[in-house]
Amino acid sequence: MTLVGLFGLTAVLILALLGLSYFIPYYGFGRIHQSLPILMALLIGGVGLLVLVAFVLLIVVTLLGRDVPFSQKLRSLVIKLLLPVLIKVGRLVGLRKEEVQHAFVALNNELVMAQCRNGHPPQKILLLMPHCLQNHDCPVKITYRVENCKRCGKCPIKDLLELASRYGVDLAVATGGTFARRIVIETRPDLIIAVACERDLTSGIQDTTPLPVYGIFNERPFGPCFDTRVGLEHVESILREVRSLKPEGS
Repeated sequence: MTLVGLFGLTAVLILALLGLSYFIPYYGFGRIHQSLPILMALLIGGVGLLVLVAFVLLIVVTLLGRDVPFSQKLRSLVIKLLLPVLIKVGRLVGLRKEEVQHAFVALNNELVMAQCRNGHPPQKILLLMPHCLQNHDCPVKITYRVENCKRCGKCPIKDLLELASRYGVDLAVATGGTFARRIVIETRPDLIIAVACERDLTSGIQDTTPLPVYGIFNERPFGPCFDTRVGLEHVESILREVRSLKPEGS
């Protein structure tokens, strides 16, 4: 419920700021023109209504996992504008930045899956993995050709290759944001399932919008950027659900 509470608090603060932006200069408006206070009230009230509707729709998606009207535009709005606001509001109530990033990615994932379930399942899917999943002692270069992997089983790449083959999706390993963007441009997927740390995942989702990215945080038993892991069951559950979806009208 952290995400829903954060949305609610953010909506209240934004509406309060809109109210203050009207009431503070209210008397000054009347000196310019007698109709200006009414016009400003209608304008600010309209913006406040849009904010309220947007947050209600976000809460509906979060709680029910259902698609909502204008979900693609709503997702773009959340990604471009809402994350910095959520981080600041989260700090006001004692939430760490990482907790807010987890909430942001959870919301993004709900919006992405809601769109997929709305009769438009993706056909071309890219599994985008960080290089730190590879075993640190491995001499094989897989960042340009993941098929070079010897499948020794010392890291998750072997299992990810098997998942990619089983579900008919592309798999790529990136060393950073620049190379990841290059892979996306070259493969042109309908959906990306990306694994990364909090910082890289949230920035990657922002960089690729409006392309849908389902984010999964990596596991770091040995610390950041060193022999990291990924929940393979989670990755497969998303692939299984997406591949089971039927196009609209079929």
